[in-house]
Amino acid sequence: MWQGLTERLQSLLARWKGRGRLSEEEVENWLRELRLNLLEADVNLRVARLFVNQVRERVMTPEVLEHPHPHRRMTQIVYEELVKLLGEKPEPLHFASQPPTVFLMLGLQGSGKTTTCGKLATMLKKQGRHPLLVAADLKRPAAIEQLKQVGTKAGVPVFSMGSGTPEALAQSALQHAKTKGHDVVIIDSAGRLHTDEELMEELRRLKLALRPHEALLVLDATAGQDAVRVAESFDSEVGITGVVLTKLDSDARGGAVLSVRAVTGKPVKLVGTGEHLTDLDVFYPDRMVQRILGFGDVASLMERVEGLVDEATARRMEERIAKGTFNLEDLLMQLRQMRQAGPLEQLLSLLPGFGGLGGPRWQMDERKLKRMEAIILSMTLKERRNPDIIDGSRKRRIARGSGTTVQEVNQLLRQFKAMRDTMKRLAKARPSAKELMRLLGGF
Repeated sequence: MWQGLTERLQSLLARWKGRGRLSEEEVENWLRELRLNLLEADVNLRVARLFVNQVRERVMTPEVLEHPHPHRRMTQIVYEELVKLLGEKPEPLHFASQPPTVFLMLGLQGSGKTTTCGKLATMLKKQGRHPLLVAADLKRPAAIEQLKQVGTKAGVPVFSMGSGTPEALAQSALQHAKTKGHDVVIIDSAGRLHTDEELMEELRRLKLALRPHEALLVLDATAGQDAVRVAESFDSEVGITGVVLTKLDSDARGGAVLSVRAVTGKPVKLVGTGEHLTDLDVFYPDRMVQRILGFGDVASLMERVEGLVDEATARRMEERIAKGTFNLEDLLMQLRQMRQAGPLEQLLSLLPGFGGLGGPRWQMDERKLKRMEAIILSMTLKERRNPDIIDGSRKRRIARGSGTTVQEVNQLLRQFKAMRDTMKRLAKARPSAKELMRLLGGF
């Protein structure tokens, strides 16, 4: 979803590569472009203005303007301010000291609320908990049926009444959970196509009866400024403790993600990254910013792939990365394994060196990735294990064998080497945010 914003920010930051001293006028023009780029990404106007002012305050100093490598300092400052904007650290879900824990899920129709209930139940089930889904939209039988279907897929029971009041439903659901030994109750509340007083009154009564440990608002990340307005409305009328952003795998401009915490003061706790019930992740502000700036997200990638390989293979791969012996044969194996973990475009966007592959030639769809695989398969075993030996004649042979061009072979090799070198440095250094910016400053 970040391609447009990523390309703009990378282009802005790259402007200072190789430059020495900067003038205040140059930086002011740069800040003006930064603000316009944020607004084009659908970032809230107040948030964009606040962010640019904070960046200006840190940039307009002799320490930055006269820095021998201003590109690195500018990148570091933008990184740190974006992390601050998104919340700096992940916000965990709150659980009751005495079960059951109650999660009230709020949101409009079409936001992905019901599916998110199933995703959350799936996540908690993997953690060893015993969730119960509750269908609390008493006016829409279709909503109850949809939750039952989601519950069946997730292997989680669904409690429903079909009629009555929110208060009666809450009491019955909690009693049922205690009787059946469920330690988490996930309430799929009523939703509408838009906010109205009747809906808000129903949700207020339901929240009062449940006294939930979390009231999580599910927002569609593709809705842009509408999502921010919805968040403001739900928070003021009902009260929320956090946000779940859905459809982060889409081509949304990303403004909602950058705006919602600053506008509501409530943290983004979880993000939906795909259509499957396993596609729900904890929101890490620093990892999200790394992806926005095109630096990849190795930590999230490793977590995704972790469950697909045995411990010995994972340890061996980690050692190869740390030693810098990770080769194209390893990459081929990883690509094939990652097919099991989700859309390849989504996963490859987490790799340093691949985040900026936005152009029409290398858009990360299956067809393009199969061409990458064909290029690697057209190499000899010796070439895959030692890509540095691939000279001009070998590249021409590989291009003919894979049905691609020499330019595509060159591009794959460049991206692979950048990824390998960066992963080696990160694996050895385990850097802080500042050190990460130094390592990636010339990337």
